[in-house]
Amino acid sequence: MGTTRWSDDHYRDRAKLRAATGKDAFEHDHAIRTGEVTCAVHQKMNPRGVRFRESRDCDSHPRSHAVGVLFDVTGSMQGVPRILQANLPKLMGLLIRKGYLEHPHILIGAIGDATCDTAPLQVGQFESGIEIEEDLAKLFLEGGGGGQTTESYELAMYFMSRHTAIDCQEKRGQRGYLFIIGDEMPYPKVKRKEVKAHIGNGLQADLPIEELLAELQQKYDVYYVLPKMTQHWSNRAVHKRWVELLGQNVLRLEEPAAICELIASTIGLAEGKADWEHLAEDLQEAGSSEEICREVRKTLVDLGAERHAKGIPVRVPESGEPVGIMRL
Repeated sequence: MGTTRWSDDHYRDRAKLRAATGKDAFEHDHAIRTGEVTCAVHQKMNPRGVRFRESRDCDSHPRSHAVGVLFDVTGSMQGVPRILQANLPKLMGLLIRKGYLEHPHILIGAIGDATCDTAPLQVGQFESGIEIEEDLAKLFLEGGGGGQTTESYELAMYFMSRHTAIDCQEKRGQRGYLFIIGDEMPYPKVKRKEVKAHIGNGLQADLPIEELLAELQQKYDVYYVLPKMTQHWSNRAVHKRWVELLGQNVLRLEEPAAICELIASTIGLAEGKADWEHLAEDLQEAGSSEEICREVRKTLVDLGAERHAKGIPVRVPESGEPVGIMRL
């Protein structure tokens, strides 16, 4: 998938049509809540029976690069996908027009709790045009969860590891990017029975999350983003667990409205295409406020300082501040 090209005009046309017709940007979620359709995962976002979601090179994208964005949509997290939908032009503008990632293929997905939710895993295709927003429109923002501090992040990571095929890694040895946006912890293991129920393949035994992550990180640079608007922003156990799993790739974001800019900036810096000293200028040219620029800068400076303290190499510009990201 991912053969089209992004157009701000297409995005604005869809927004005008919604305004004229009164439609919600998240059409499937709205249809469920108004009783127009059965409460279920949209057919095109259903991972069951999917062998692979593919990011492949094509004439319009000869050097495709996979980017996964998975949202926890339980409890207080269900509003975050709306932030990304409202700011998609900024994300795509930074990636494409600023050259942070020339040929991004973006996969949209959602995470719930496989122990109790109707839609614990929703996964779209890798897309490159207005289809990204169309996949957002197909999400069910369930708002469920099990009432504790764990959700089925590990089930989503299992899908990304074993049910995606990406040319950037297979052809060029370049890992994709995976951003998981949430506020709780994963379960300790990928459960065989949940894989069978929601994905449908034959995992022979439960898989410890540490083993899964070692496998997943061969294919993707994995980041966990914890936005402040969420219930467990200050939960030390949640933060500690993700740091145990991902180390410095845990990003605490005080301003959730900056989620698109944070994703794009993280990629741009990791690719060596964004210049730290001019990052704020890039963000402002894409339409971001000074406050958003400050929040993104703060998050990434903290990450860079942590890497520097641990002796991990970072690129340092003339200002002397660590850039925050470097792919190793």
